[in-house]
Amino acid sequence: MNKSLIALAFGGLAIGMTEFTMMGILPDIAKDLSIDIPTAGHLIALYAMGVVVGAPILVLFTGKYPPKKVLLFLMLLFVVFNGIFAIAPDYTTLLVSRFMSGLPHGAFFGVGSVVAAQLADKGKAAQAISIMFTGMTIANLAGVPIGTYIGHHYSWRYTYAFISLLGLVTFIAIYYWLPKIEANQGGNLFGQLNFFKRWEAWLLIAIISIGTGGLFAWISYIAPMVTNVSRLDPNRVPLIMILVGLGMFFGNLLGGKLADSMSPTKAAMACFSMMAVCLVVVYLTAHIEGMAYVMSFVTGLIAFTIGSPLQMMLITTAKGAETLAAAAGQASFNIGNTLGAFFGGIPIALGYAYNTPVLIGVGMASIGALLSFVFLRMIVVKKGV
Repeated sequence: MNKSLIALAFGGLAIGMTEFTMMGILPDIAKDLSIDIPTAGHLIALYAMGVVVGAPILVLFTGKYPPKKVLLFLMLLFVVFNGIFAIAPDYTTLLVSRFMSGLPHGAFFGVGSVVAAQLADKGKAAQAISIMFTGMTIANLAGVPIGTYIGHHYSWRYTYAFISLLGLVTFIAIYYWLPKIEANQGGNLFGQLNFFKRWEAWLLIAIISIGTGGLFAWISYIAPMVTNVSRLDPNRVPLIMILVGLGMFFGNLLGGKLADSMSPTKAAMACFSMMAVCLVVVYLTAHIEGMAYVMSFVTGLIAFTIGSPLQMMLITTAKGAETLAAAAGQASFNIGNTLGAFFGGIPIALGYAYNTPVLIGVGMASIGALLSFVFLRMIVVKKGV
């Protein structure tokens, strides 16, 4: 089981790098292609769009195949389109390949979450899922800084060639380390889609899309906050991001333990509530230089406890459509990314200080906790989720 989860974690590392490294090397891409940064920023939006589109479609049309074959196919797509992105001769090719490279993202984590839960020891499904997501946290902790360094000092194309190579390593690890698991024969295409006829599905999507927006309202503007409000030297921003990544690493593992020790829904309520409290502290202490370091680690830790509980809520609610639900959760997470960044930017555009997006985050995380409570009252008591 350990090797299997490590193979899935490799996938999380590769996917985390391809998604988040873009933010650090965007100026390099813009300069290389002689375009402005907002235009280059379309590459970020297109990737997120690829995740949202690809998650349900790829899961639906690969559901009849064994999970191992599906994961291999998804990583093959990842390798090919990140490789094309690395050698793309023009902006149009970059846009297309960037969108296509986002397609496997949600489906990989959707299928991987269900596989990890099946491979786990009894009562440790959430912890197994958290190990898979450890790859994503390692990407933020080490992969993204390394990829950004390569992009700054050599070429952003080398960065994405390396990411494509990492996808190939994942493909090989899955091929040799993941056991054969029978395909889910229960339920057809339309049977799985029936999950979205249930209001529980849309409540879960709302919980994830709004609640996780609290994380992104904070992290999207953390660099200008620590430089303009905390008065840190800009050279300290990489250290801040490393502390955030380190917090995410431990928070992800803690979230898995919480979801296994209490119900996933109660864990989600607790995690969103702690996130809201933590963001209040960030807002109140943003002007204190030393607290910028402390709260970067603590907030990263608290915010990333939410991943495994949310995945378990989806899997345990969507009987017969677990993989589709888990993939939809990843699409919702990217919606949260978009909503958090958008609403968090409004107070800055209105002329308020750079720590005010955190208050938007407090509101979004609080709504996530409230909706989780509604879910608990209306679903958990009846079904024991």
